[in-house]
Amino acid sequence: MDKYFKLQNGSDVRGVALEGVEGEPVNLTPEIARTIGYAFFQWLEKKLGKADLKVAVGTDSRLSADSIKAAVFQGLEKGGCAVFDSGLSSTPAMFMSTVFANHAYDGSIMLTASHLPFNRNGLKFFVREGGLGKQDIKEILTLATEAGEFQPLETSNVRKIDLMGDYAAHLVKIIREGAGSETPLAGLKIVVDAGNGAGGFFVDKVLNPLGADTAGSQFLDPDGSFPNHIPNPEDKDAMDAIIAAVTENNADFGIIFDTDVDRAGAVDKNGKPINRNRFIALMATIVLGEQPGSTIVTDSVTSSGLKWYIEEKLGGVHHRFQRGYKNVINEAIRLNEAGTPSFLALETSGHGALKENYFLDDGAYQVAKILIKIAQLKAAGEGTVDELIAELPEPAEAIEFRPQILVDDFSAYADTVLEGFKAFVDSQDGWSCTPNSYEGVHVTCNGGWILIRKSLHDPQMPINIESDAVGGVEPLKAAMVEFLSGFDGLKL
Repeated sequence: MDKYFKLQNGSDVRGVALEGVEGEPVNLTPEIARTIGYAFFQWLEKKLGKADLKVAVGTDSRLSADSIKAAVFQGLEKGGCAVFDSGLSSTPAMFMSTVFANHAYDGSIMLTASHLPFNRNGLKFFVREGGLGKQDIKEILTLATEAGEFQPLETSNVRKIDLMGDYAAHLVKIIREGAGSETPLAGLKIVVDAGNGAGGFFVDKVLNPLGADTAGSQFLDPDGSFPNHIPNPEDKDAMDAIIAAVTENNADFGIIFDTDVDRAGAVDKNGKPINRNRFIALMATIVLGEQPGSTIVTDSVTSSGLKWYIEEKLGGVHHRFQRGYKNVINEAIRLNEAGTPSFLALETSGHGALKENYFLDDGAYQVAKILIKIAQLKAAGEGTVDELIAELPEPAEAIEFRPQILVDDFSAYADTVLEGFKAFVDSQDGWSCTPNSYEGVHVTCNGGWILIRKSLHDPQMPINIESDAVGGVEPLKAAMVEFLSGFDGLKL
């Protein structure tokens, strides 16, 4: 039935799990979650060709977590699975539950809707090869449609596990080995903003054992109503909150996670954000120091300054690809398979993955790499991480706006707009289509650039404009508005 397929969100399942937002009726009910849990068992059984499956389930801090989790347990037990309850968890830890030797589950499910509002929830699925893709989700939802809903069962085969304790110990071990010290963060004040999501563990279970002073960390308690700010490193209010924490506590470094800890951002000792292009630049500096010449894969909206920094300053190769973290990660995997070494894939949203870590988008692992570098610099008396990216050229101005598409077949209409824009580019002095563009139409123009593309999921056309000069964005935006006004199916 359509009610299952409407829940597919690329490589995830997402829906409205709670009432409370006008115009957003509940469509991810316990009944539906129960059936999807059973469908995942069926899919996994077929994929692995084995009985006696073991599946772990974890949640972020969402208000609907317990009811959806109980339903998923019932679906898995209907198939005969042994179920392992990891409680409050991060998405990366759920993948690692299939890898850790003392867990080694056949599959795992994370219940999360990332940074979306309180009324949403969803399911992410993992096997030992990684997160499931779009086609896998389609197959699971097809099985759910065929199975239909069924009555709740009494669950008797669920065991609680301390996955997050093991995952945190794993990070601590990596940081100690990388920094060459049991307490490499001693003498450093590091504050964390978990946004009331699942990232609070990072203070007590990672930073404190490493010797850091974490006084001033905030919003560590899980609360799915998200009373303080959206747990999202891209959100201005969220970044303002961690900047304030760093400044008020005179901290050396600040860390912010999204709800399920697969994304991260940071703030340097001066209160300046390290996110988007700056976060990619810092991670590229670390990775290219270890793997010289590597190709760094990013999404399509990274700045021209970042490209210069990666290629001219660091000696790497910048491969600007498509929006969507799975697209970026899969492209890095493809490049490696084709013989082009690529050790880092990062999206400006904060989603990022390293080859050394299963190409898993793991915000906490990226932070661990940065903490190793912080400790190394401190031990050598060589400064701080913000100084590593001091030469990154940053745009003087940058904007994004998203004209809405008003026609039903919005994807085809967007294609028409993109084709028209290519002709428009040819008519503009000093404009040219950027070589090696993999998404939409990317244009280099008059000391800046424009990217217009199709949204991954919504009837809209995101447009990004950057300029190296103050006042440079406005004439580029005016030219875009002039072009777009010729399309009746667009709402500016």
